[in-house]
Amino acid sequence: MTALGRSTVRHILALPDRADVVELSWHGVTHVGYRRAANEDSYLADVPLFAVADGMGGHAHGDRASDSVVRRLQAAVDGDFVDPDRIIEALQRATIDIGELDEEERGIGTTVTGAALTLHEGRPVVTVFNVGDSRVYLFTGNELRQVTTDHSMVQEMVDAGQITAEEAESHPDANVITRAVGFSVDPEIDFVRIPLEAGMRLLLCSDGLTKEVPSERLRLHLAARLSARETANALVDAALAQGGRDNITVVVVDVVRAPSSED
Repeated sequence: MTALGRSTVRHILALPDRADVVELSWHGVTHVGYRRAANEDSYLADVPLFAVADGMGGHAHGDRASDSVVRRLQAAVDGDFVDPDRIIEALQRATIDIGELDEEERGIGTTVTGAALTLHEGRPVVTVFNVGDSRVYLFTGNELRQVTTDHSMVQEMVDAGQITAEEAESHPDANVITRAVGFSVDPEIDFVRIPLEAGMRLLLCSDGLTKEVPSERLRLHLAARLSARETANALVDAALAQGGRDNITVVVVDVVRAPSSED
């Protein structure tokens, strides 16, 4: 397990060539859960890049894979905003790192999902990225929306109309993913750009949370409007109360202030 960055209740950054500012609050937390001997999750929580990685490959190996990803992402940052191309380069370098770790060719990899502050046509936006089945959710206007799409066998079955989303959660192949960082394959990354708005909340998490806590309960926790720290800890507690069968990692990011879309 690797936890990079920091948690804060107040971080203000000025926008280039503008009088506006962005103010954020965030908190990251991870727990090994009740069933696993080791925590193979890692996370990065610091401006401008937040990410959660869920490693696979057995004790020590999955941990090293997720560690490589978050360290490469952290190294890609050189200012208050990050270019998506830097994220692609970081994950490509992490793939090489993971390949070098896999001396016994046992197959080592990791999911990764994240949210980055980027600039689009001079305006700040959030760029969400994803490889695997860790997720990013957006909470705004009292509604929760899953921004990322799982790269998993059961998601493909849902898309094909073979099973429902509810059936997917308990399907025997629910842990089979179709994309990962590692395994000596260039990562195939999804990107989604969303507007940056005051009052929005972002939830980044590994599947140790979403396999235990249904989306409506996630929404209620975010709607309670407790601080990022209180919300993240409450979500981990909720997953543990449901059994904590996997490692659980949560990063909550609150956008306290942002430029008006009408500016």
